[in-house]
Amino acid sequence: MEKNKTRLARQRRHVRVRNKVEGTNSRPRLCVFRSLNHIYAQVIDDIQGHTLAAASTLDQEIKGEANGKAKTAKAELVGSLVANRALSKGVTQVAFDRGGYKYHGRVKALAEAARQGGLKF
Repeated sequence: MEKNKTRLARQRRHVRVRNKVEGTNSRPRLCVFRSLNHIYAQVIDDIQGHTLAAASTLDQEIKGEANGKAKTAKAELVGSLVANRALSKGVTQVAFDRGGYKYHGRVKALAEAARQGGLKF
């Protein structure tokens, strides 16, 4: 039962965040999803409903490099990869959507790596 309460609380927080954060053509949304073992990031244009760039710990580009590293270090790799992919599509500014998670740990590591990769938010 406790796991369900935690999931529902996160989903409620996510709805509150999504009421305020919207991705546009000029400033798409950087959305983060954190599972138990992996972390995923997408740059989304909500007006057109398209994903412009995406990265996760399951990507072949970082899968070998991420082996044996801590989850926070893997999140940093994902943040820098999604920043590189977004910059190659011409996206420089994003609105950060933490997905109802606290800005702490893996989510914070991903965000800071994306900032160092060149994204502004």
